[in-house]
Amino acid sequence: MTEKRKVLGRGLETLLPSRSVVVPVTAAHHQGETVLPLAIELIDRNPYQTRSHVGETALHELADSIRVAGVLQPITVRAIPGGRYQLIAGERRWLASQRAGKATVPAIVRQVSNEQAMEMTIIENLQREDLNPIEQAQAFDRLGREFGLTQEQISQRTGKERSSVANFLRLLRLPEQVQLLIQNGEISFGHAKVLLGLPTPQAMVNLAERIRRASLSVRQTEEIVVRSMNPQAKVEKVREVDPNVREAEKELERALGVRVKIADRRGRGKILLEYTSLEDFDRVLAALTGK
Repeated sequence: MTEKRKVLGRGLETLLPSRSVVVPVTAAHHQGETVLPLAIELIDRNPYQTRSHVGETALHELADSIRVAGVLQPITVRAIPGGRYQLIAGERRWLASQRAGKATVPAIVRQVSNEQAMEMTIIENLQREDLNPIEQAQAFDRLGREFGLTQEQISQRTGKERSSVANFLRLLRLPEQVQLLIQNGEISFGHAKVLLGLPTPQAMVNLAERIRRASLSVRQTEEIVVRSMNPQAKVEKVREVDPNVREAEKELERALGVRVKIADRRGRGKILLEYTSLEDFDRVLAALTGK
């Protein structure tokens, strides 16, 4: 498993199989792979691209750089019928090269399946942190739906923790209005995870709008959710706790990493675990089940 977690650090060239192609004498090499100068007009956009928005300012700056220094890192493509090529990785470099007036762009040609092309696209974007949380969630969802991968398999192929994959996928349960606020950067991933604790879509929308208008912190949002789910929390009385019970609470808190309350009455009672994030929940569940 340790080796699987090192996927992102190893680079795309070792993640998926590739095959050398027959190239003219003018071909160059990049990290041991053959690089071709491909005509930009022969390259088609990647249908598996997970990024829905490319920043105009960043694209303009990249085009200026390419105009002066050229493309420093080749794009990755695969051959498709009709003598054309399909992008796998490097969409921004391809778009910026067009803006820079370039006729060709350096490219590495690989023979990969649809699944491999999609995996490589997602991984490249994850490596560069180009995707917003909703785009990441949609990418993981496509791997699951279109290629039948489990969360554990997605975790292994992308180098992300399984719990992280699960947390991103949960974002797709949010109403579209809330997802749009996340995509636009108006509320954070942390806010989104807290919103998932609300019972209805309308409650999620209402609080998301309140977060946007009032610039609420994640902590403030958590407190609002707790109060809405448990109105009595506002007038909670100070408990008189037996020292032995309090020590047991502290020991459980150290072991589980969440707040613990023990209600004991003559050897009978209940233990309340309070978590403030989905990561906390996953960790407590794993600790209790031994998984």
